[in-house]
Amino acid sequence: MADPRVETVARILVDYSVKVKPNQLVRITGAPEGAPLILAVYQKVLERGAHPFLQLELDEAEELFYRYANDAQLDYIAPFMKDIIEQIDAAIGIWTDVNTKQLTNADPAKQTRRSVARRPLSDRFLERAAKKELRWSGTLYPTQAFAQDAEMSLREFEDFVYNGCLVHEPDPIKAWKKISKEQQRVVDWLNKARKIHVVGPDTDLKLEVTGRPWINCDGHENFPDGEIFTGPIEDSVCGHIRYTYPACVYGREVEDVRLQFKDGKVVKATAAKNEDFLLKMLKTDKGARYVGEFSFGTNYGIQRFTKNTLFDEKIGGTIHLAVGKGYPESGSKNKSAIHWDMVCDLRKGGEVRVDGTLFLKDGKILI
Repeated sequence: MADPRVETVARILVDYSVKVKPNQLVRITGAPEGAPLILAVYQKVLERGAHPFLQLELDEAEELFYRYANDAQLDYIAPFMKDIIEQIDAAIGIWTDVNTKQLTNADPAKQTRRSVARRPLSDRFLERAAKKELRWSGTLYPTQAFAQDAEMSLREFEDFVYNGCLVHEPDPIKAWKKISKEQQRVVDWLNKARKIHVVGPDTDLKLEVTGRPWINCDGHENFPDGEIFTGPIEDSVCGHIRYTYPACVYGREVEDVRLQFKDGKVVKATAAKNEDFLLKMLKTDKGARYVGEFSFGTNYGIQRFTKNTLFDEKIGGTIHLAVGKGYPESGSKNKSAIHWDMVCDLRKGGEVRVDGTLFLKDGKILI
């Protein structure tokens, strides 16, 4: 029996997140395991009079690529991929991993080289998005692999995902608009900020955000959502931070990450597990050692770690910093082939001061 919640998520994505209009070209990406949601989105796009374009992926192909690709193949980007970025009006990505550890043994040098090759595509995509030339959103379709990472049954994980999407609300879109309004009040306050000071367990970090706009993440580019972020001034980050949860990327879990910054740059990095991988990622390019994003997690409906960044960076009462690429709309000038979010939990003994004013205490926003 089809899960009616899938239909609701598809409607929110099409009508709220990317606001599909007649005659638009809408790219839909995902893997076959996410077919129920992919097809529901596909139908909704057709019903809105737009033109859906399916781009299906196979997880196994990515593992094969990193095993067998030579340098020329790692560097090659098909010319028509650039045309796709230029021509689409909207993009909806549906993540459907069936084995989240599939790339654990892939060569990190190959992965970073591929990221560098793809950087012009991602930069252009974000540039068009910042100019409002295209709208995009990414979400997750519950799979056994995601459920296992979260240490839940599939049924429990489905409930977790759909509750985070607010599909249980009588009018989910209205509920997301209410969240948007509530977060905008905080954004307006933060837009006057200059200096931020974060203190927590093994953490004492300062950064400047003068003139950098804060972005209200309210269900448009990520779904579910719930964060407020900016691009800190690139050379301003100083101090040290210890990340509470494993930093998960490319099928690896890097545990107990500790970073020390000076003049915006990571000058020391350690980890209890996969430290070598961490150091290799930070060598991807010049921008990989600088912070492209500083964010407050504001979704208090998400309270547990799942090893999935879509949810973990939204946990209400946390902050996260992303080393690498910043988003143009946040004022960030940092360029990199990577964007790696790492989460620090401030719900027990943490605080954030903004220009000396206590903004967050033990995970609660006070203004």
